[in-house]
Amino acid sequence: MDSTRQDLRLTTIVVASVFIILFLMVRAVEHNSVVLNGYSAVLYCAVICIGLQWIAWIPASIGKTERFYDLVGGLTYLTAVGFSLWAGSQSEPPSLRELIVSLLVVIWSLRLSCFLYFRIHRTGKDGRFDQLKNSPVRFLVPWTIQGLWVFLTMVVVIVINSQADSAPAFGVWDGIGLSIWIIGFGIEAIADHQKTVFNTESENQGKWIDRGLWSYSRHPNYLGEIVLWTGIAFFGMSCFSGLERVAWISPIFIYLLLTKLSGIPILDKRALEKWGEDPEYQKYRESTPALFPRLNNKS
Repeated sequence: MDSTRQDLRLTTIVVASVFIILFLMVRAVEHNSVVLNGYSAVLYCAVICIGLQWIAWIPASIGKTERFYDLVGGLTYLTAVGFSLWAGSQSEPPSLRELIVSLLVVIWSLRLSCFLYFRIHRTGKDGRFDQLKNSPVRFLVPWTIQGLWVFLTMVVVIVINSQADSAPAFGVWDGIGLSIWIIGFGIEAIADHQKTVFNTESENQGKWIDRGLWSYSRHPNYLGEIVLWTGIAFFGMSCFSGLERVAWISPIFIYLLLTKLSGIPILDKRALEKWGEDPEYQKYRESTPALFPRLNNKS
């Protein structure tokens, strides 16, 4: 009983915090948004991001499975992109900027969600959920956080797509953003491919990857993720005004989440538990930065 009460209290705090953050973000960036039935398109997108997660949480909690977690996340990105484009078209046809930035999110989402989905099906589970999926109340937490994750990461795209007023033509800032996105996407995709190939080789079972991009960074896939969303943020440079600029929190949010909360800290802890006493792994950690490669050559 005490455990259930504690789970309920924690979940309530998390859900309430997520709703407060979403409310504040929506109010900050929605002033130039298309209005549908009295509500901004930005608000509708926030509801979509949370609503789809909660709908998926029901069968996932019943089946105590996380197999479709990442796939649902990808579907949410696609739904929010599609809805924001449609909402913006109620004011005027989608601009070149809107079409390009939406396509970039679609490409990224399809690749990453499919990659993560098939990885879970190969390994059978995702260790992040071992202590969560056995309690429906506790299991609601990662689904709710994923809704917040989706909204905050793509809020730049949502604002661009849903603007009611005409925006400046595709220009230099957009070109810079596209170039940065290509670099980040390439880093992430190559890093994921290298690790997949490494893990499929029988002689590497139980080892850490230290070749390719992984010889320059212990988490190059996260580096690519941060870089590509920074590129997306640049698309708002020429068309955001006032509090819409708050949407630029997107890459900052991703950086903090991956480096301080859910990404690197968790993976580094697991790695130390596995190989912390291995001298070769200690040498790898000392010579390889967690995220950003060193400018000088490795010794």
